[in-house]
Amino acid sequence: MSEPLSIALAQVNPTVGDLEGNLELLRRTRAEAAASGAELVVFPELVTVGYPPEDLVLKPALTDHARYQLLRLAAETADGGPAVVLGTPWRERGRLHNAVALLAGGRIEAWRAKHALPNYGVFDEKRVFEAGPVPGPVPFRRRDGSLVRLGLMICEDMWVEDVAEGLAESGAELLVVINGSPFERDKPDQRLQLAVARVTETGLPLLYVNQVGGQDELVFDGASFALDARRNLVAQARAFAPDLLLTRWRLEGEGWLPAEKGRIERPPERLEAIWRAMMLGLHDYVAKNRFPGVVLGLSGGIDSAVSAVVAVDALGAERVRALMMPSRYTSNESLEDAAEVARRLAIRLDTIPIEPAVEAFSTMLAPLFAGLPPDTTEENIQSRIRGVLLMAVSNKLGPMVLTTGNKSEMSVGYATLYGDMCGGYSVLKDVYKTTVFELARWRNRTRPSGALGPEAAPIPERVIDKPPSAELRANQKDEDSLPPYALLDRILEGLVEEDLSPAELVARGLPAEEVRRVSNLLDLAEYKRRQAPPGVKITRKAFGRDRRYPITNAFRRLGLTPLPELPSEPGEAAAPTHSQGLATLE
Repeated sequence: MSEPLSIALAQVNPTVGDLEGNLELLRRTRAEAAASGAELVVFPELVTVGYPPEDLVLKPALTDHARYQLLRLAAETADGGPAVVLGTPWRERGRLHNAVALLAGGRIEAWRAKHALPNYGVFDEKRVFEAGPVPGPVPFRRRDGSLVRLGLMICEDMWVEDVAEGLAESGAELLVVINGSPFERDKPDQRLQLAVARVTETGLPLLYVNQVGGQDELVFDGASFALDARRNLVAQARAFAPDLLLTRWRLEGEGWLPAEKGRIERPPERLEAIWRAMMLGLHDYVAKNRFPGVVLGLSGGIDSAVSAVVAVDALGAERVRALMMPSRYTSNESLEDAAEVARRLAIRLDTIPIEPAVEAFSTMLAPLFAGLPPDTTEENIQSRIRGVLLMAVSNKLGPMVLTTGNKSEMSVGYATLYGDMCGGYSVLKDVYKTTVFELARWRNRTRPSGALGPEAAPIPERVIDKPPSAELRANQKDEDSLPPYALLDRILEGLVEEDLSPAELVARGLPAEEVRRVSNLLDLAEYKRRQAPPGVKITRKAFGRDRRYPITNAFRRLGLTPLPELPSEPGEAAAPTHSQGLATLE
């Protein structure tokens, strides 16, 4: 009987475009895998250039450099250390592929192109890559001279049936899937279910390696794993952190069985996963773009408090600073709450009253606004003054401005362009307000793994309990302008996440007038969202690349009655006229 086959799953955090840095990361990790006794080390999708490279991969200079680095790493496998499976762009006969390569014995032994190119949600792979055929197995020669036929797949290839089935039918012995699979709620369970389906169909073990780290609005959660041929989970890597997971396999009869059970890390629950995704997304955006830290407005409200805690957990207190910018409408309670949050987080808080600037703008605009009553114009000026102050601190001292708005507000346009939307990044951009409250209570009970913030409750209970308010006019409350957040978020989840019509939501029992109002606000606010900063993707459908709606758009989903049914056969009844069809949508 041959020695067990040791395969290391290398869950690493590359940087898009940093080909030298990524090569060094691969080298260090390979050396670590060699020290653990691995015979083969498997890296994620497109790890040589970072994922997703988007249109950067269309530059021949990038793909040429990536091939050069690939050849350098391949040459190093002549040292007797572990062979390497990794993802890389590959240009062949003028066609650019998302590819997986086997490096062994000092050379590139084989490569295979990704067959299933995703072109939905955040993915645009058909824009930049060409699909390959259903791949055949790749023979991997072990140190003892025996061959193992690897069924190499790339991410989306596991989400369809034909690739795994084709590999099994052509003699693959182990399925190995390299991935750049972004985090969203409930997606880890979906991945595992798909992997189980592929194992069930083929009767083969499956090793799944995922990227970890933040890339603009995407966060990759890692959580790599291995299943045996009986669909048992035999190894599971950490979530939201780099990891090297060693798996060992023995050949028994015609199949590979786990030689021993590997390390299995506990996956985070829903709120912990969201919090750690926000931490990792912010940390990598700041670190990879080389900002010294962040600055944010601390208002005494729950959104800015949660954003500040995420920032401290991700970056450390010394890299986070805050401004309190009170107006005549700011309550003493808000001043006290902002100061208490800063104290608990041990961050610097500077107070800059905005009344002198408000008065100056009022004086400047008085000739133009004479005889007109105050309205949202004066409220927005306050918000924009605060944006100017935050940007001044950023320009002068270097920290990136962190915006603090949530998904509920961004959905309905309850945000001010060039005011509270001003900034470089938003950790709550894809988090509904009701979830913000859940997260605040959860973080007060729990300090997540890797967090640099305080153990004790960082958010005062009064911040969580008081009614939300922008404090831009006297006695203002969010619910003066919006439905209660519990109702608002139910409507938004139907409209945004599920793409339901207002009529379908009303049929579910939601109030018709509120559904009509929220649907209209959602459509009208598209121009604001187009100008919003990037933020961490959390839900199935985040604003941005997940949901692309035209700004200039005459279609409005305001109809609360369904369209009339068309006749089943031509001539049975007259089809609705053009005007009738429109009437149901207005």
